[in-house]
Amino acid sequence: MKMIGLIGGMSWESSAEYYRILNQGIRAQRGPTASAKCLLWSFDFSDIETLKHQKNWDTLSTHMIDAAQHLERSGAEILLICTNTMHKVAPAIQSAINIPLIHIADPTAERIKAARLRTVGLLGTAFTMEQDFYKGRLTQHHGLNVLIPDDEDRATVHRIIYSELVAGKITDESRTAYRHIIAKLVHAGAEAIILGCTEIMLLVRPEDSTVPLFDTTELHAQAAIEAALT
Repeated sequence: MKMIGLIGGMSWESSAEYYRILNQGIRAQRGPTASAKCLLWSFDFSDIETLKHQKNWDTLSTHMIDAAQHLERSGAEILLICTNTMHKVAPAIQSAINIPLIHIADPTAERIKAARLRTVGLLGTAFTMEQDFYKGRLTQHHGLNVLIPDDEDRATVHRIIYSELVAGKITDESRTAYRHIIAKLVHAGAEAIILGCTEIMLLVRPEDSTVPLFDTTELHAQAAIEAALT
């Protein structure tokens, strides 16, 4: 079994889900006493959040590369960034290490294509929904057509992530808001919805959508399990 390196703490709520999924998945394949070999580098998310909203991506990239290199030196053989947004600096991280980085968008896109779907709605932070580092990978590398919410709905999705989900706060009001936004994307032609923030899976459930949901947290962790056991 290969050692999985996790860059987490962004937020720890979703990092805990990664740890759960990895260990449950390894146990399911290797037996009741088996668990994942993994190393976790956990950031103080308040530092990361401040730098993101200052648009200080150079400093963020430096911090992420430092974490990745520490994990590699400590024995990690596979690397995961346990957040969608920080994949903005994924190319810089991969170029600075000698172990494979599993990009969170790739296992998600592969599962969507396997389901013979092409037009997807994307929910995530404003950075993920609006910038090209994520949408561009889905369109250019995988041929998907990506729809995003309108300005007001993007602000709502972003606000709920940062004011509630990263703090572990789950409310029916916010679930209802997400349901309405998902319904609007479906009406616009989305055949599926990507939960493109690793905390959204804490709030949104399959019954909240009339089309399939693709949870990046689950799919990313499952890809790591497959890589670790290959």
